[in-house]
Amino acid sequence: MEPDNDTHISEFLLLGFSVEHGLQPFIFGVFLSMYLITMLGNLLIILVIIMHSHLHTPMYFFLSNLSFVDICFVSTTVPKMLVNIQTQSKVISYTGCITQMYFFILYVGLDSFLLMVMAYDRFVAICHPLHYSVIMNSRLCGLLVLASWILGVLHSSLHSLMVLQLTFCTDLEIPHFFCELNQIIHLACSDTFLNDIVMYLAAVLLGGGCLTGILYSYSKIVSSIRAISSAQGKYKAFSTCSSHLSVVSLFYCTSLGVYLSSAATHNSHSSATASVMYTVVTPMLNPFIYSLRNKDIKRALKDLGGGKTEEGQ
Repeated sequence: MEPDNDTHISEFLLLGFSVEHGLQPFIFGVFLSMYLITMLGNLLIILVIIMHSHLHTPMYFFLSNLSFVDICFVSTTVPKMLVNIQTQSKVISYTGCITQMYFFILYVGLDSFLLMVMAYDRFVAICHPLHYSVIMNSRLCGLLVLASWILGVLHSSLHSLMVLQLTFCTDLEIPHFFCELNQIIHLACSDTFLNDIVMYLAAVLLGGGCLTGILYSYSKIVSSIRAISSAQGKYKAFSTCSSHLSVVSLFYCTSLGVYLSSAATHNSHSSATASVMYTVVTPMLNPFIYSLRNKDIKRALKDLGGGKTEEGQ
């Protein structure tokens, strides 16, 4: 590369994890296993929901969308990392990097939006059970998912278009295993003040807004559950949202943990290692959480494993 500024660069280098060469096959095996488990687990959840009519409810409609987004989410980063490990190459094209960043931001945003929509669904089901079927009709459910996609696309497009305006120099090494927005912005040699402002503002408004919506929904849910007189009624009401609460806790705790730790240590390699938690581990664990903690999914999986169909039950 020439020493002067070059807007039209052709590639970046993904440094990935700083491990010895002998450990690369082990890292490859671990991530390949996690990727396959994530794909199979989420595909199984989608399949079970499609095949069993008693799961054709708003809650499971949103869950199937979350599983689909998780499949796309993990497929945005892991396959490229596996290819790089296998070919002993760290190169990703400029177009490929921007594309990867776009879809990564899109699916992270969709995860947040869908988790908030699912919290609203649980709020209506527990706080307004008599009006649930009227409020959460198929039209509203479709509109909520559509709105999540529209917001996600707009959010991701904004960041991507702003990154395309940046000028890059000779330092094109990304100390991560994927093209993460913050890392790319820090590589630019042009002014990134506006990019930083938009990035943090979007994180506060969208991430913080979704989390606030979830916390508000659960504050109302807790109040409604406390008002139930019988212990059995309380347990039944809480059990309908325990799986979602577990997924929300896992997603936000790992996400906040990664960014707080990276801000405290300023170590890019430590941040890359920590980010595995919410980019790979969380999508992998979500199907297990729903299959182990949700009676309807658990029963449907047993029926599927036993070769039973909806008509044959």
